[in-house]
Amino acid sequence: MQMKCRKKVLSHILCTVLIVAMALFTTGCNDKSKDEAKSTSQKETKVQTEQAKVLGEGSTKFDFTVVDKEGSKVEFEIHTDKKTVGEALVELKLIEGEDSEYGLFVKKVNGITADYDKDGMYWAFYINDEYAMSGVDSTEIKEGESYSFKMEKS
Repeated sequence: MQMKCRKKVLSHILCTVLIVAMALFTTGCNDKSKDEAKSTSQKETKVQTEQAKVLGEGSTKFDFTVVDKEGSKVEFEIHTDKKTVGEALVELKLIEGEDSEYGLFVKKVNGITADYDKDGMYWAFYINDEYAMSGVDSTEIKEGESYSFKMEKS
């Protein structure tokens, strides 16, 4: 009888220990990696926002990004009273190019030259991360839209 009682007590103790261990295990397994990733993402967003250079003066504001051939980004917050993206960027000396029958052929953006004849690289103009269907000099600035030039190879 004493043996049965010991087995029963040991069984209760073992069950209690297992329940406590499971409770500790499940609370110790919260997903810290998600929290860390979220925190890192928020920090990166802050860094990108802090790195955005504010240029120009005027009542109209738009975001402008330059992506070079290595994929490095430089972000700007442009303020202007000009009507087109091209006028604003030329005024701030962010873009340079040659006039052609199709409009401004942009060869230099933020001091970086793309030489199509030499290596097939060119500056592609994007509106809201979509390839633009208009030239930079004929694109009217619209509130809430973002504009970018990305160096690409044909």
